[in-house]
Amino acid sequence: MDNTNDQTIVRKEKLKNLAEKGVDTYPASYENRMQAELALKVDEGERVRVAGRIMSRRLMGKASFAHLQDDSGKIQIYIKKDLVGEEKFSLYKTELDIGDFIGAEGQMFTTRTGEKTLQVSDFTFLSKSLRPLPEKWHGLRDIELRYRKRYLDLIVNEESTAILKGRSKIIASVRRLLEERGYTEVETPILQDIFGGAAARPFITHHNLYNIDLYMRIAPELYLKRLLVGGWERVYEIGRNFRNEGLSKKHNPEFTMLEVYCAYTDYKYMMELSKEIVLSAHNELKKEFTPEIDLTKGWQEKNLWDLISEYSGLSFDPDDSIEELRKKADALKVPSGKDSAAKIIDRVFSAFVEEKLIQPTFVTGYLAKDSPLAKSSSKDLRFAERFELFIGGQEIGNSYSEQNDPEIQRKMFELQVQSSDDGEFSDKIDTDYLEALEHGMPPASGLGIGIDRLAMQVTGASSIREVILFPMLKPSAWDYAF
Repeated sequence: MDNTNDQTIVRKEKLKNLAEKGVDTYPASYENRMQAELALKVDEGERVRVAGRIMSRRLMGKASFAHLQDDSGKIQIYIKKDLVGEEKFSLYKTELDIGDFIGAEGQMFTTRTGEKTLQVSDFTFLSKSLRPLPEKWHGLRDIELRYRKRYLDLIVNEESTAILKGRSKIIASVRRLLEERGYTEVETPILQDIFGGAAARPFITHHNLYNIDLYMRIAPELYLKRLLVGGWERVYEIGRNFRNEGLSKKHNPEFTMLEVYCAYTDYKYMMELSKEIVLSAHNELKKEFTPEIDLTKGWQEKNLWDLISEYSGLSFDPDDSIEELRKKADALKVPSGKDSAAKIIDRVFSAFVEEKLIQPTFVTGYLAKDSPLAKSSSKDLRFAERFELFIGGQEIGNSYSEQNDPEIQRKMFELQVQSSDDGEFSDKIDTDYLEALEHGMPPASGLGIGIDRLAMQVTGASSIREVILFPMLKPSAWDYAF
C-alpha cells in the first residue's frame, strides 16, 4: 500500500520542528564545499566540506554512518554525538530523513573496512525532501515512469545519469573536433515562415503581432547555406529540430541535430568527417561504455539498390517504374498504396535492410530526383552525390554535395510543391533562398548527424528516450506519487 501521503505529513511536521528550533530550513548557499569525488582523494586528517543528498544512513545509538550523494558521486560520513554535540545529533536523529540535503565538514579518515569517510565535526541543514524517494529497484521499475519523473530516475539510477551525462560529453567532443578544424558554430531561426531542408510535417504556431502562422523548423539547412553565400566557408549548428510525426525507439518529435557545411568539398569529404565525429564520440566515452558494435573498424560503403535486392530477395532497379515497384512491394507484403516511388523504396529498405546494417555503413545510390537539395553525380545523372550513414540498424546521418545551381534548385522546389499533398513539403517556394543562390554559392558539402541516435550507439542505449532528458510522452491521466 502506498503510504506516501502519511510520510509527507510526517516530514512536513519535521520541517516545522526544525524551523521552531531556529534552523534555517532553506538557506541560500553552502560555500567552499568540495565535491565527493575530490574529497575522497584528499589525505587522511585533512579538513573538507561536502554537501549532498542523504541516500542512506545507519543509526547506532550515539553515532551514525550515512552516505551523501552529489553530482560527482557518493561519500560516506560518520556523525558522532560527542563531536557534533547533543543538540545537533538529536536534530540529525529525529528530524532528518533520507532524501534531505545537508552540508558537512570535518576530517577525512579510513574505516576498518577500508572506506574513505568524513568524520563530521559540524553539519548544516540545507533542504527537506517532503516526499520519500522511490526504492531503487522497486519504485522505478516502470520504464515510462522513469521518463515522466526523470528527476527521480537521476537520483536512484546511476546508469541513467551516466548515459545522459555521456550525451553532454559527446556534444562537447563534437564541438572540439569541429573548432579544431576551423568551423564556426552558429544559431539559425527555429521559427520559420517557410519550412524546408527536409521532408517532414512541421509543428505550426502563430505570431500575434504580425498575425502570421510560423513553423517550428524541421531542419536548419537553408539558413546555414545562406552563410556559405555570405562567405563563411565552414559552419555548423547543434540545435533542436521539430517534426510533427510519430514516436518510437528511434524517433522523438523534438530532437537534436548536428548540421555541418564546408565550402569547396563534396560528399566524399563528409564521409571522412562523419567517421571522425563518430570515433571522437566513441573515444570520449570508451572508458565508461563498451558498445556492442566495434565502431573502430568494419566501416563500409554499400549501394542502396544492391542492398535492397540482396535482403528482399527480389531484384530492384533504379529504372523500375512506379507500377513495377508497387508489384514488388505487394509481393513482399510491404504497404505501398498511393505512395511515391521514393516512399516505396524507403518502406522496402526499412522492412528488409535497415536493421541488418549493424557495422557502420555508408549507403549510396540514392536517386537525384528524390534528393532535391543535392547535386547529381557527374558519372550518372540518375543518382545524387549523397550518402546516408547507418550504425546499429538505424540511420545516424545524411550527407550530399550541395546543389548550388539556382535554376536547377528552383525546378526541384517546384517539383516538391507539386507533391506536397501529404504535408511533408511546404506549398511555398523559398524564393529568398533562391535569390541567395543567384548571388553565387561555392561548391560545398553538408552533413547532418542525429545527436540522440549517435548517443544511443556510443552508450549502448536501446531507446532514444534513454538519451533525452525529458522525452515526449503520451499525456498521463493520473499523477504518480511516491
